[in-house]
Amino acid sequence: MAKKILKKPDALYDVFERKPGVDKTMTHYCPGCGHGILHKLIAEAIDDLGVADRTIFVSPVGCSVFAYYYFDVGNVQVAHGRAPAVATGLKRASPNSIVISYQGDGDLAAIGGNNILQAANRGELFTVFFINNGIYGMTGGQMAPTTLIGQKTTTTPYGRTIRNEGYPIRVCELLATLESPVYIERTAMTDAKNIARTRRAVRKALRCQVDRKGFSLVEVLSSCPSGWKVEPREALKWIEEKMMPYFPLGVYKDVIEEREPVELVERTYTSADIMKGLALADGEAAARAPRHEDVGEMAMKIAGFGGQGILFLGLALAETGMDEGLHVTWLPSYGPEMRGGTANCHVILSGRRVGAPLVSIPNVLIALNRPSLEKFEPALSEGGLILYDSSLIDISPSRKDIIPLPVPATKLADELGSTRAANMVAMGALIGYTDVVSVDGAIAALPRLVKRDELISLNEAAIRKGVEQGRQLRAKQKVAVGTGKGAR
Repeated sequence: MAKKILKKPDALYDVFERKPGVDKTMTHYCPGCGHGILHKLIAEAIDDLGVADRTIFVSPVGCSVFAYYYFDVGNVQVAHGRAPAVATGLKRASPNSIVISYQGDGDLAAIGGNNILQAANRGELFTVFFINNGIYGMTGGQMAPTTLIGQKTTTTPYGRTIRNEGYPIRVCELLATLESPVYIERTAMTDAKNIARTRRAVRKALRCQVDRKGFSLVEVLSSCPSGWKVEPREALKWIEEKMMPYFPLGVYKDVIEEREPVELVERTYTSADIMKGLALADGEAAARAPRHEDVGEMAMKIAGFGGQGILFLGLALAETGMDEGLHVTWLPSYGPEMRGGTANCHVILSGRRVGAPLVSIPNVLIALNRPSLEKFEPALSEGGLILYDSSLIDISPSRKDIIPLPVPATKLADELGSTRAANMVAMGALIGYTDVVSVDGAIAALPRLVKRDELISLNEAAIRKGVEQGRQLRAKQKVAVGTGKGAR
Protein backbone atom coordinates (compact mmCIF):
# COMPACT_ATOMS: atom_id res chain seq x y z
CA MET A 1 0.00 0.00 0.00
CA ALA A 2 1.23 3.48 -0.87
CA LYS A 3 2.43 5.53 2.07
CA LYS A 4 2.14 9.30 2.17
CA ILE A 5 5.21 11.04 3.56
CA LEU A 6 5.13 14.76 4.30
CA LYS A 7 8.60 16.29 4.16
CA LYS A 8 10.74 18.76 2.29
CA PRO A 9 12.23 17.61 -1.03
CA ASP A 10 15.69 16.13 -0.60
CA ALA A 11 17.11 18.92 -2.78
CA LEU A 12 16.19 21.38 0.00
CA TYR A 13 18.01 21.36 3.33
CA ASP A 14 16.02 19.95 6.25
CA VAL A 15 17.33 22.78 8.42
CA PHE A 16 18.42 26.07 6.87
CA GLU A 17 21.68 26.54 8.75
CA ARG A 18 22.95 29.20 6.33
CA LYS A 19 19.95 31.42 6.99
CA PRO A 20 20.51 34.12 9.67
CA GLY A 21 18.24 34.34 12.67
CA VAL A 22 16.98 31.89 15.25
CA ASP A 23 14.37 29.94 13.30
CA LYS A 24 16.25 27.73 10.84
CA THR A 25 13.17 25.77 9.72
CA MET A 26 11.32 28.57 7.88
CA THR A 27 12.31 30.53 4.78
CA HIS A 28 12.82 34.28 5.10
CA TYR A 29 10.46 35.19 2.25
CA CYS A 30 7.56 37.55 2.88
CA PRO A 31 3.99 36.13 3.17
CA GLY A 32 2.53 35.79 -0.32
CA CYS A 33 5.90 35.75 -2.08
CA GLY A 34 6.22 33.22 -4.89
CA HIS A 35 9.89 32.39 -4.39
CA GLY A 36 9.24 29.77 -1.72
CA ILE A 37 6.67 27.94 -3.88
CA LEU A 38 8.94 27.95 -6.90
CA HIS A 39 11.83 26.68 -4.75
CA LYS A 40 9.68 23.71 -3.76
CA LEU A 41 8.66 22.95 -7.35
CA ILE A 42 12.26 23.09 -8.58
CA ALA A 43 13.51 20.95 -5.69
CA GLU A 44 10.84 18.31 -6.33
CA ALA A 45 11.81 18.19 -10.01
CA ILE A 46 15.50 17.85 -9.14
CA ASP A 47 14.65 14.95 -6.83
CA ASP A 48 12.44 13.17 -9.34
CA LEU A 49 15.01 13.55 -12.12
CA GLY A 50 17.75 12.29 -9.78
CA VAL A 51 20.19 15.09 -10.63
CA ALA A 52 20.82 16.75 -7.25
CA ASP A 53 24.42 15.55 -7.11
CA ARG A 54 25.25 17.29 -10.39
CA THR A 55 23.08 20.41 -10.15
CA ILE A 56 24.58 23.90 -9.89
CA PHE A 57 22.26 26.73 -8.86
CA VAL A 58 23.34 30.18 -10.10
CA SER A 59 21.72 33.10 -8.28
CA PRO A 60 22.50 36.80 -8.70
CA VAL A 61 21.59 39.95 -6.76
CA GLY A 62 17.97 40.28 -5.61
CA CYS A 63 15.72 38.04 -3.54
CA SER A 64 16.93 35.13 -5.67
CA VAL A 65 20.40 35.50 -4.17
CA PHE A 66 19.23 33.71 -1.03
CA ALA A 67 18.55 30.43 -2.82
CA TYR A 68 21.81 29.10 -1.38
CA TYR A 69 20.18 29.18 2.06
CA TYR A 70 17.80 26.47 0.95
CA PHE A 71 19.03 24.31 -1.95
CA ASP A 72 21.23 21.34 -1.09
CA VAL A 73 23.00 21.44 -4.45
CA GLY A 74 25.99 23.31 -5.85
CA ASN A 75 25.50 27.05 -5.42
CA VAL A 76 27.26 29.96 -7.13
CA GLN A 77 26.39 33.57 -6.34
CA VAL A 78 27.11 36.11 -9.07
CA ALA A 79 27.02 39.82 -9.82
CA HIS A 80 23.78 41.53 -10.79
CA GLY A 81 22.53 40.33 -14.17
CA ARG A 82 25.49 38.07 -14.84
CA ALA A 83 23.89 34.70 -14.08
CA PRO A 84 23.60 33.68 -17.78
CA ALA A 85 27.27 34.49 -18.38
CA VAL A 86 28.41 32.48 -15.36
CA ALA A 87 25.97 29.67 -16.17
CA THR A 88 27.51 29.53 -19.65
CA GLY A 89 30.98 29.12 -18.19
CA LEU A 90 29.87 26.49 -15.69
CA LYS A 91 28.03 24.42 -18.28
CA ARG A 92 30.88 24.54 -20.76
CA ALA A 93 33.46 23.69 -18.11
CA SER A 94 31.32 20.90 -16.65
CA PRO A 95 28.94 19.86 -19.45
CA ASN A 96 27.43 16.93 -17.54
CA SER A 97 26.23 19.18 -14.74
CA ILE A 98 22.68 20.53 -14.58
CA VAL A 99 22.97 24.32 -14.46
CA ILE A 100 20.05 26.46 -13.29
CA SER A 101 20.01 30.25 -13.65
CA TYR A 102 17.48 31.66 -11.16
CA GLN A 103 16.69 35.34 -11.75
CA GLY A 104 14.25 38.14 -10.99
CA ASP A 105 12.95 40.73 -13.44
CA GLY A 106 15.05 43.60 -12.05
CA ASP A 107 18.06 41.39 -12.71
CA LEU A 108 17.33 39.44 -15.89
CA ALA A 109 15.47 42.11 -17.87
CA ALA A 110 17.47 45.15 -16.69
CA ILE A 111 21.26 45.03 -16.25
CA GLY A 112 21.24 41.39 -17.36
CA GLY A 113 19.18 41.98 -20.49
CA ASN A 114 22.03 41.52 -22.94
CA ASN A 115 23.40 38.56 -20.95
CA ILE A 116 20.15 36.58 -21.24
CA LEU A 117 19.62 37.63 -24.87
CA GLN A 118 23.05 36.45 -25.98
CA ALA A 119 22.94 33.21 -23.98
CA ALA A 120 19.54 32.37 -25.49
CA ASN A 121 20.75 33.30 -28.96
CA ARG A 122 23.75 30.96 -28.57
CA GLY A 123 21.44 28.22 -27.37
CA GLU A 124 23.41 27.59 -24.19
CA LEU A 125 22.46 24.29 -22.62
CA PHE A 126 21.11 25.46 -19.26
CA THR A 127 17.73 26.25 -17.71
CA VAL A 128 16.46 29.66 -16.63
CA PHE A 129 13.73 30.24 -14.04
CA PHE A 130 12.62 33.85 -14.24
CA ILE A 131 10.52 35.37 -11.44
CA ASN A 132 8.53 38.33 -12.78
CA ASN A 133 6.90 40.43 -10.05
CA GLY A 134 7.20 43.74 -11.87
CA ILE A 135 9.39 45.44 -9.27
CA TYR A 136 12.78 45.50 -7.56
CA GLY A 137 11.52 43.64 -4.51
CA MET A 138 14.71 43.43 -2.47
CA THR A 139 16.31 46.84 -2.86
CA GLY A 140 13.47 49.24 -2.14
CA GLY A 141 10.60 48.70 -4.55
CA GLN A 142 11.94 50.61 -7.57
CA MET A 143 10.56 50.34 -11.09
CA ALA A 144 11.72 47.28 -13.03
CA PRO A 145 11.70 46.68 -16.80
CA THR A 146 8.47 44.68 -16.32
CA THR A 147 6.66 47.27 -14.15
CA LEU A 148 3.23 47.89 -15.69
CA ILE A 149 2.03 51.17 -17.18
CA GLY A 150 0.50 53.23 -14.38
CA GLN A 151 2.08 51.11 -11.64
CA LYS A 152 3.47 53.15 -8.76
CA THR A 153 6.90 52.37 -7.35
CA THR A 154 9.46 54.30 -5.32
CA THR A 155 10.98 55.60 -8.56
CA THR A 156 7.63 56.12 -10.34
CA PRO A 157 5.53 57.64 -7.54
CA TYR A 158 2.93 58.89 -10.06
CA GLY A 159 2.93 55.66 -12.04
CA ARG A 160 4.97 54.40 -14.98
CA THR A 161 4.26 56.19 -18.26
CA ILE A 162 4.90 55.17 -21.85
CA ARG A 163 6.46 58.50 -22.72
CA ASN A 164 8.83 58.64 -19.76
CA GLU A 165 9.77 55.01 -19.04
CA GLY A 166 8.54 53.14 -22.11
CA TYR A 167 6.59 49.90 -22.31
CA PRO A 168 7.23 46.93 -20.00
CA ILE A 169 9.47 44.30 -21.60
CA ARG A 170 7.90 40.96 -22.52
CA VAL A 171 10.81 38.55 -22.10
CA CYS A 172 9.16 35.36 -23.39
CA GLU A 173 7.92 37.04 -26.55
CA LEU A 174 11.35 38.58 -27.15
CA LEU A 175 13.38 35.39 -26.70
CA ALA A 176 10.90 33.27 -28.63
CA THR A 177 11.85 35.14 -31.82
CA LEU A 178 15.35 33.68 -31.62
CA GLU A 179 16.24 30.47 -33.45
CA SER A 180 18.24 28.68 -30.77
CA PRO A 181 15.95 28.38 -27.70
CA VAL A 182 13.97 25.14 -27.58
CA TYR A 183 11.43 25.77 -24.83
CA ILE A 184 9.97 29.03 -23.48
CA GLU A 185 6.80 29.26 -21.37
CA ARG A 186 5.13 31.79 -19.08
CA THR A 187 3.16 30.59 -16.05
CA ALA A 188 1.83 32.16 -12.85
CA MET A 189 1.67 31.62 -9.08
CA THR A 190 -1.97 32.45 -8.36
CA ASP A 191 -4.10 29.36 -7.69
CA ALA A 192 -3.77 25.59 -7.61
CA LYS A 193 -4.40 25.30 -11.35
CA ASN A 194 -1.67 27.74 -12.33
CA ILE A 195 0.77 26.36 -9.75
CA ALA A 196 0.21 22.90 -11.25
CA ARG A 197 0.99 24.34 -14.70
CA THR A 198 4.14 25.91 -13.29
CA ARG A 199 5.11 22.55 -11.81
CA ARG A 200 4.80 20.89 -15.25
CA ALA A 201 6.75 23.71 -16.92
CA VAL A 202 9.58 23.45 -14.37
CA ARG A 203 9.90 19.74 -14.96
CA LYS A 204 9.77 20.09 -18.72
CA ALA A 205 12.48 22.77 -18.70
CA LEU A 206 14.79 20.67 -16.54
CA ARG A 207 14.07 17.53 -18.56
CA CYS A 208 15.02 19.54 -21.64
CA GLN A 209 18.48 20.05 -20.16
CA VAL A 210 18.81 16.48 -18.91
CA ASP A 211 18.03 15.30 -22.46
CA ARG A 212 20.59 17.80 -23.82
CA LYS A 213 18.09 19.54 -26.11
CA GLY A 214 19.08 23.18 -25.58
CA PHE A 215 18.22 26.48 -23.89
CA SER A 216 14.97 26.69 -21.93
CA LEU A 217 13.29 29.44 -19.89
CA VAL A 218 10.23 29.48 -17.67
CA GLU A 219 8.89 32.91 -16.71
CA VAL A 220 6.71 32.85 -13.59
CA LEU A 221 4.38 35.73 -12.74
CA SER A 222 4.67 36.11 -9.00
CA SER A 223 3.46 38.55 -6.37
CA CYS A 224 5.52 40.88 -4.19
CA PRO A 225 3.06 42.03 -1.50
CA SER A 226 5.74 43.92 0.41
CA GLY A 227 6.99 45.79 -2.66
CA TRP A 228 3.50 46.39 -3.98
CA LYS A 229 2.31 47.37 -0.46
CA VAL A 230 -0.82 45.22 -0.61
CA GLU A 231 -2.13 42.19 1.25
CA PRO A 232 -1.18 38.77 -0.19
CA ARG A 233 -4.73 38.05 -1.43
CA GLU A 234 -4.90 41.41 -3.17
CA ALA A 235 -1.52 40.68 -4.74
CA LEU A 236 -2.86 37.49 -6.30
CA LYS A 237 -5.79 39.44 -7.77
CA TRP A 238 -3.34 41.99 -9.15
CA ILE A 239 -1.53 39.24 -11.06
CA GLU A 240 -4.78 37.96 -12.55
CA GLU A 241 -6.36 41.34 -13.33
CA LYS A 242 -3.32 43.45 -14.24
CA MET A 243 -0.30 41.32 -15.10
CA MET A 244 -1.87 38.46 -17.06
CA PRO A 245 -3.56 40.71 -19.66
CA TYR A 246 -0.18 42.29 -20.49
CA PHE A 247 1.89 39.14 -19.90
CA PRO A 248 -0.35 36.34 -21.29
CA LEU A 249 0.32 32.85 -19.97
CA GLY A 250 1.25 30.10 -22.37
CA VAL A 251 3.94 28.27 -24.30
CA TYR A 252 5.83 30.67 -26.57
CA LYS A 253 8.19 28.14 -28.08
CA ASP A 254 8.47 24.37 -27.87
CA VAL A 255 10.64 22.59 -30.42
CA ILE A 256 12.05 20.02 -28.00
CA GLU A 257 10.90 17.06 -30.07
CA GLU A 258 12.39 18.52 -33.23
CA ARG A 259 15.87 19.02 -31.79
CA GLU A 260 18.56 16.37 -31.66
CA PRO A 261 20.49 16.03 -28.37
CA VAL A 262 23.55 18.23 -28.16
CA GLU A 263 26.82 16.31 -28.05
CA LEU A 264 28.64 17.09 -24.83
CA VAL A 265 32.42 17.23 -24.86
CA GLU A 266 34.30 17.10 -21.55
CA ARG A 267 37.53 19.08 -21.87
CA THR A 268 40.39 18.87 -19.41
CA TYR A 269 43.68 20.69 -19.66
CA THR A 270 47.05 19.91 -18.11
CA SER A 271 49.69 22.50 -17.22
CA ALA A 272 51.57 21.43 -20.34
CA ASP A 273 48.48 22.10 -22.47
CA ILE A 274 48.19 25.60 -21.01
CA MET A 275 51.87 26.34 -21.60
CA LYS A 276 51.50 25.15 -25.19
CA GLY A 277 48.39 27.26 -25.65
CA LEU A 278 50.27 30.31 -24.41
CA ALA A 279 52.97 29.54 -26.99
CA LEU A 280 55.70 29.59 -24.36
CA ALA A 281 59.09 28.25 -25.33
CA ASP A 282 60.33 25.07 -23.63
CA GLY A 283 62.74 27.08 -21.51
CA GLU A 284 60.03 29.45 -20.39
CA ALA A 285 57.68 26.58 -19.63
CA ALA A 286 60.34 24.94 -17.49
CA ALA A 287 61.05 28.21 -15.71
CA ARG A 288 57.35 28.62 -14.97
CA ALA A 289 56.78 25.04 -13.84
CA PRO A 290 54.88 25.08 -10.52
CA ARG A 291 57.10 25.00 -7.47
CA HIS A 292 56.55 22.41 -4.74
CA GLU A 293 53.26 22.80 -2.88
CA ASP A 294 54.98 23.28 0.49
CA VAL A 295 55.81 26.86 -0.55
CA GLY A 296 52.59 27.88 1.22
CA GLU A 297 50.38 30.81 0.37
CA MET A 298 50.62 34.57 0.78
CA ALA A 299 47.20 36.24 0.48
CA MET A 300 47.72 40.00 0.27
CA LYS A 301 45.66 43.15 0.37
CA ILE A 302 47.60 46.13 -1.03
CA ALA A 303 45.97 49.51 -0.49
CA GLY A 304 46.49 53.26 -0.69
CA PHE A 305 45.49 56.35 -2.67
CA GLY A 306 44.97 56.29 -6.42
CA GLY A 307 48.19 57.53 -7.98
CA GLN A 308 50.51 55.75 -5.51
CA GLY A 309 51.01 52.83 -7.88
CA ILE A 310 49.03 50.38 -5.76
CA LEU A 311 47.81 48.29 -8.69
CA PHE A 312 51.25 48.33 -10.31
CA LEU A 313 52.80 47.07 -7.06
CA GLY A 314 50.41 44.14 -7.00
CA LEU A 315 50.91 43.43 -10.70
CA ALA A 316 54.70 43.45 -10.29
CA LEU A 317 54.49 40.93 -7.43
CA ALA A 318 52.13 38.70 -9.43
CA GLU A 319 54.30 38.87 -12.55
CA THR A 320 57.41 37.96 -10.58
CA GLY A 321 55.63 35.13 -8.79
CA MET A 322 54.40 33.72 -12.09
CA ASP A 323 57.94 33.84 -13.52
CA GLU A 324 59.16 31.85 -10.53
CA GLY A 325 56.59 29.09 -10.85
CA LEU A 326 54.10 30.19 -8.22
CA HIS A 327 50.36 30.07 -8.74
CA VAL A 328 49.26 33.71 -8.74
CA THR A 329 46.18 35.92 -8.98
CA TRP A 330 45.85 39.71 -9.14
CA LEU A 331 42.46 41.37 -8.65
CA PRO A 332 42.27 45.20 -8.79
CA SER A 333 39.67 47.30 -6.99
CA TYR A 334 39.38 51.07 -7.10
CA GLY A 335 36.86 53.85 -6.64
CA PRO A 336 35.50 56.08 -9.43
CA GLU A 337 37.78 58.94 -8.35
CA MET A 338 40.94 57.03 -9.39
CA ARG A 339 43.81 59.50 -8.88
CA GLY A 340 43.46 60.76 -5.33
CA GLY A 341 40.67 58.28 -4.59
CA THR A 342 41.03 54.92 -2.87
CA ALA A 343 42.61 51.95 -4.59
CA ASN A 344 43.46 48.42 -3.52
CA CYS A 345 44.21 45.08 -5.04
CA HIS A 346 44.12 41.45 -3.98
CA VAL A 347 47.25 39.43 -4.73
CA ILE A 348 47.82 35.75 -4.02
CA LEU A 349 51.20 34.02 -4.37
CA SER A 350 50.85 30.33 -3.68
CA GLY A 351 52.63 27.02 -4.04
CA ARG A 352 49.31 25.33 -4.84
CA ARG A 353 46.42 26.10 -7.15
CA VAL A 354 44.37 29.14 -6.18
CA GLY A 355 40.62 28.54 -5.91
CA ALA A 356 39.48 32.18 -6.03
CA PRO A 357 41.21 35.55 -6.48
CA LEU A 358 39.30 37.40 -3.74
CA VAL A 359 41.23 37.96 -0.50
CA SER A 360 38.76 38.56 2.31
CA ILE A 361 41.08 37.57 5.19
CA PRO A 362 44.61 38.56 4.16
CA ASN A 363 47.73 37.32 5.90
CA VAL A 364 49.69 40.27 4.49
CA LEU A 365 48.56 43.90 4.33
CA ILE A 366 50.58 46.57 2.54
CA ALA A 367 49.14 49.97 3.48
CA LEU A 368 50.56 53.11 1.89
CA ASN A 369 48.18 55.55 3.60
CA ARG A 370 46.45 55.83 6.95
CA PRO A 371 42.84 55.22 5.76
CA SER A 372 43.96 51.92 4.25
CA LEU A 373 45.67 50.85 7.46
CA GLU A 374 42.61 51.68 9.55
CA LYS A 375 40.20 50.06 7.08
CA PHE A 376 41.96 46.75 6.44
CA GLU A 377 43.88 46.06 9.67
CA PRO A 378 40.85 44.45 11.40
CA ALA A 379 40.51 41.83 8.64
CA LEU A 380 44.13 40.65 8.84
CA SER A 381 44.57 37.11 10.10
CA GLU A 382 46.21 36.42 13.45
CA GLY A 383 49.99 36.41 13.06
CA GLY A 384 49.75 38.26 9.77
CA LEU A 385 52.13 40.94 8.54
CA ILE A 386 51.36 44.65 8.13
CA LEU A 387 53.85 46.53 6.02
CA TYR A 388 53.00 50.24 6.21
CA ASP A 389 54.56 53.50 5.01
CA SER A 390 55.74 55.01 8.29
CA SER A 391 56.74 58.26 6.58
CA LEU A 392 53.08 58.95 5.65
CA ILE A 393 51.19 57.08 8.38
CA ASP A 394 51.52 58.73 11.77
CA ILE A 395 50.06 55.86 13.79
CA SER A 396 51.12 52.26 14.41
CA PRO A 397 48.88 49.21 13.95
CA SER A 398 46.65 48.82 17.00
CA ARG A 399 46.60 45.01 17.08
CA LYS A 400 49.14 43.08 19.17
CA ASP A 401 48.60 39.71 17.45
CA ILE A 402 50.18 40.75 14.15
CA ILE A 403 53.70 41.56 12.92
CA PRO A 404 54.16 45.30 12.21
CA LEU A 405 56.67 46.24 9.54
CA PRO A 406 57.16 50.04 9.42
CA VAL A 407 58.93 51.09 6.23
CA PRO A 408 59.50 54.80 5.42
CA ALA A 409 58.78 54.07 1.77
CA THR A 410 58.02 57.61 0.67
CA LYS A 411 61.07 59.04 2.46
CA LEU A 412 63.36 56.44 0.92
CA ALA A 413 61.84 57.05 -2.52
CA ASP A 414 62.43 60.80 -2.13
CA GLU A 415 66.08 60.09 -1.39
CA LEU A 416 66.24 58.19 -4.69
CA GLY A 417 64.84 61.22 -6.50
CA SER A 418 61.15 60.36 -6.99
CA THR A 419 58.28 59.93 -4.54
CA ARG A 420 56.57 57.80 -7.19
CA ALA A 421 58.96 54.94 -6.43
CA ALA A 422 57.54 54.42 -2.92
CA ASN A 423 55.49 51.48 -4.16
CA MET A 424 58.63 49.66 -5.34
CA VAL A 425 60.37 50.39 -2.04
CA ALA A 426 57.42 48.69 -0.31
CA MET A 427 57.64 45.74 -2.69
CA GLY A 428 61.36 45.39 -2.04
CA ALA A 429 60.81 45.53 1.72
CA LEU A 430 58.28 42.69 1.48
CA ILE A 431 60.73 40.61 -0.56
CA GLY A 432 63.59 41.37 1.81
CA TYR A 433 61.54 40.43 4.84
CA THR A 434 59.76 37.31 3.51
CA ASP A 435 61.76 36.08 0.47
CA VAL A 436 58.40 35.30 -1.14
CA VAL A 437 60.07 35.90 -4.53
CA SER A 438 63.68 36.58 -5.45
CA VAL A 439 65.20 40.03 -5.82
CA ASP A 440 66.65 39.08 -9.19
CA GLY A 441 63.26 37.85 -10.36
CA ALA A 442 61.55 41.10 -9.37
CA ILE A 443 64.14 43.16 -11.24
CA ALA A 444 64.03 40.88 -14.29
CA ALA A 445 60.25 41.42 -14.58
CA LEU A 446 60.55 45.22 -14.73
CA PRO A 447 61.25 45.60 -18.49
CA ARG A 448 57.94 43.89 -19.26
CA LEU A 449 56.06 46.26 -16.97
CA VAL A 450 57.90 49.55 -17.52
CA LYS A 451 58.78 50.89 -20.97
CA ARG A 452 61.09 53.82 -20.17
CA ASP A 453 64.70 52.96 -19.36
CA GLU A 454 65.09 55.69 -16.75
CA LEU A 455 62.01 54.40 -14.89
CA ILE A 456 63.32 50.84 -15.01
CA SER A 457 66.53 52.04 -13.35
CA LEU A 458 64.58 54.02 -10.74
CA ASN A 459 62.34 51.08 -9.90
CA GLU A 460 65.30 48.72 -9.66
CA ALA A 461 67.03 51.07 -7.21
CA ALA A 462 63.81 51.38 -5.20
CA ILE A 463 63.39 47.59 -4.99
CA ARG A 464 66.99 47.14 -3.81
CA LYS A 465 66.58 49.93 -1.23
CA GLY A 466 63.40 48.26 0.03
CA VAL A 467 65.05 44.84 0.18
CA GLU A 468 67.81 46.30 2.31
CA GLN A 469 65.21 47.84 4.64
CA GLY A 470 63.23 44.59 4.87
CA ARG A 471 66.27 42.52 5.73
CA GLN A 472 67.36 45.00 8.40
CA LEU A 473 63.92 44.82 10.00
CA ARG A 474 63.91 41.02 9.88
CA ALA A 475 67.29 40.87 11.60
CA LYS A 476 66.21 43.46 14.14
CA GLN A 477 62.94 41.77 15.04
CA LYS A 478 64.55 38.30 15.19
CA VAL A 479 61.31 36.55 14.34
CA ALA A 480 60.73 33.50 12.21
CA VAL A 481 59.67 34.40 8.72
CA GLY A 482 56.00 33.57 8.19
CA THR A 483 52.78 34.89 6.83
CA GLY A 484 50.29 33.92 9.54
CA LYS A 485 47.30 31.63 9.45
CA GLY A 486 45.23 33.56 6.97
CA ALA A 487 42.71 32.12 4.58
CA ARG A 488 40.95 33.76 1.72
